[in-house]
Amino acid sequence: MPLEIIIAGRGGQGILLAGYLLGRALVEKGYYVVNSEMYSAETRGGFSRSDLIVFKTREETDIIKVSRADIAVFMYHEQMYSYADYVKQEPKLVILDSTYIEKPARNWPNIVKIPITELARDLVGTSRVANVFMLGVLGYTTGLVDSDTMERTILSKVSPKWREINIKAFRRGYEYAEKNIRRVYIEV
Repeated sequence: MPLEIIIAGRGGQGILLAGYLLGRALVEKGYYVVNSEMYSAETRGGFSRSDLIVFKTREETDIIKVSRADIAVFMYHEQMYSYADYVKQEPKLVILDSTYIEKPARNWPNIVKIPITELARDLVGTSRVANVFMLGVLGYTTGLVDSDTMERTILSKVSPKWREINIKAFRRGYEYAEKNIRRVYIEV
């Protein structure tokens, strides 16, 4: 069974970049990944979603988007409500950015609710890297991606002018999770 992951938020929050970086890091770890993206026509404020389907072995698949996510990350309340039906009733993990989400759309187990955008602003110096701060939280909490792999991915895939701040955001998210969140190891 593949592992299905959905990351959703508003345009401008870096949702597509987060999905791309996570997918590339998982490939580097030896997994096979299908990554699809959906977004509205607006540059900022519209819907943005990245789906990742992760396989242990090479498999032929016609699946290009998540049908029932094992892991869901919601960075904005509208998208959480819009995509809640794409999350399993009992997902392995749901991460909510409480900067924009007051309460979960469903009574999912294993909810991690933290102010990701506020923490990125306060701990990194800018909320523009909340997406990568979230990857640090996700990486630590699930054990899917270690810090070395994600940092190599950031260095190889992010524009040079954004590398340093994104590495810092990932590290701060990872460190925050180490101190404040119970691990939910997830395997593919």
